[in-house]
Amino acid sequence: MAQEKPENQRIDIWLWRARFFKTRSLSTKLCRAGKVRLNGQKITKAKTPVIAGDILTFPQPTIIRIVKITGFNIRRGPAFEAQALYEDRTPPPEEIRQIEKSKVARRERGAGRPTKSERRATDRLKNIFPD
Repeated sequence: MAQEKPENQRIDIWLWRARFFKTRSLSTKLCRAGKVRLNGQKITKAKTPVIAGDILTFPQPTIIRIVKITGFNIRRGPAFEAQALYEDRTPPPEEIRQIEKSKVARRERGAGRPTKSERRATDRLKNIFPD
C-alpha cells in the first residue's frame, strides 16, 4: 500500500530529505542554532512545520542557499528525487563575486597587510581620493 505524501513537514526532516545535509542531526543543529530563516523569519526550533511555497535561507559550507519548497517526500531518496522537492533561488556565483568585488579590494592569500604606498596605489585605482 502506497503512502500519501504529506502536506507539511518538520523543517529539519525536510532539509535532510532534500539532501542539503548528510544527517538529520546536522540539520537539527543548524535549526536550533538559529541559522535557518523561514520566509525571512529566524527559526530556532527544528520541529517548525514547512509547507509548499515557503522560502528557506540557510548556510552551507561555501554558500548561502535560498530555496523555495515545492513538495515533500516520505523517504530520503536519491538525488534526482530530492531535487524535485525544491526550486533553487540561490544567486549564481558571478553575481556574488560582483557584490564582493564592490566591497573590498582583494589581496592574495598570505600577502600580509598592505603598505602605505600600496594602499595609496589601490585608492588611486579606485579613484577614492583624487591626487
